[in-house]
Amino acid sequence: MGVYEVLSPVFRILPEIDKPARRLSLRERLVWTGLVLVTYLAMSQVPLYGIPWRETGYEQFFFLQVIMASKRGTLMELGIGPIVTAGIIWELLVGSRIINLDLTTKEGKIVFAGVQKLFAIIFAGIEAAAYIIGGAYGPLDTTSQLLVFVQLVLASVIVLLMDEMLQKGWGLGSGISLFIAAGVAQQIFWQLLSPIGPMSDGLLYGFLPATVQAIYMGVSQGNWTYVNTLLWRKAGYPDLLGFIATIAFILMLAYFESMRIDVPVVAARYGGVKTRIPLKFLYVSNLPVILVSALYADIHIFARALWPRFNPDNANPWFNIIAMYNQTERGLIPLKGSLVYYISPPRGLYAALQDPQHLLIYAGIFMLLSVLFAAAWVITSGMDPESQAEQLVRSELHIPGFRRSKKVMAAILRRYVWSLTFISGLLVGLIAVIGDMLGVLGSGIGILLMVGILVQYQTILAREQALEMYPVLERILGS
Repeated sequence: MGVYEVLSPVFRILPEIDKPARRLSLRERLVWTGLVLVTYLAMSQVPLYGIPWRETGYEQFFFLQVIMASKRGTLMELGIGPIVTAGIIWELLVGSRIINLDLTTKEGKIVFAGVQKLFAIIFAGIEAAAYIIGGAYGPLDTTSQLLVFVQLVLASVIVLLMDEMLQKGWGLGSGISLFIAAGVAQQIFWQLLSPIGPMSDGLLYGFLPATVQAIYMGVSQGNWTYVNTLLWRKAGYPDLLGFIATIAFILMLAYFESMRIDVPVVAARYGGVKTRIPLKFLYVSNLPVILVSALYADIHIFARALWPRFNPDNANPWFNIIAMYNQTERGLIPLKGSLVYYISPPRGLYAALQDPQHLLIYAGIFMLLSVLFAAAWVITSGMDPESQAEQLVRSELHIPGFRRSKKVMAAILRRYVWSLTFISGLLVGLIAVIGDMLGVLGSGIGILLMVGILVQYQTILAREQALEMYPVLERILGS
């Protein structure tokens, strides 16, 4: 009995969204995408029932919430964390051949998708339990703990179904990308326009209100100290350096996303028409950053859950390797010397210069993992040279001047694919690190993800518009 037959009964009880009976128009898909986004934003504002509500003050940008599209104390507490974590583990198991699964068959694809969904639900339960056991909501009685656990798991299932809904043709893109972009956009909006304060440096938090305040103080009182402070705010608040860096990063990332390497091919089925297959310079796009950030988020979640129980006084030498914290009014602050400290991004240029060792270790680990995840993603997603060559052969395409052989085409593509995989994985990791160091709005990781996602959506919209205007393209592209 095969894996498919064994797991089929389990897959049948998992929640699932059916594909639409017909191909929806672009307008209809935009409406469904908008409804999914509104639902996510609404869930981000609904507080968990059963937890003690209290005024906690502003929490300095917590990069995990940006990457995981989560919102503290609401139904979206876990965000997309369980889905991404399940994807990381399952794709690495399949990509490393620890689990042999033929993804070219219908049964293999069903098993891959089904197990990934099952893992996502399991990890939702594990992460929900970690938050509750770790005391993220304070002391709760048994009933409240059960209520919070059920709410978090059900909310994660809804997020999973919304993501599946978009990917199966009801909407555009994926829920994961949509939620991340929305979360980063919210963060940038808040850092630009937030009127709260004054903060510890005497200015309001948001960059634009702080700019108006600094100029007013300079003109009316002759006190230009605040203008100088605004150029580079040492406390890590939004400043002029971060604002300029944000604009520069957006332009630079948009340029990188447009760069292509064209591989010439000939379409035999269309009378030898010559065309080109574009390979993106950022071949793996922003996927490595999402995967590395999800891994970091899981480490932080479980470290925060276990530290109060096993190492509250930082006296356990073995646990100190993983996590040491300082308990403050603003929560747990990682202490130097532990893993969680070195996988936390420096909070601005001032913090990076104060502890260059932290910056170097953080950057080295992040970029190394980014390259490794890039390679793993290429293997598991069918973007490797062999899979690409097989698809070209099936489409009756071949490279002019070479034999129509899968091995020959794979050898040619291998020159480009693995170089682009390494370079793009290293580059997106470096961009994310430098962005965090310069204090770009929305964090370096966040701005990288948002620009990549917006470019993807622009491509999707252009493609869908072309298919509606010229239906014959649908048959040519095999959509």
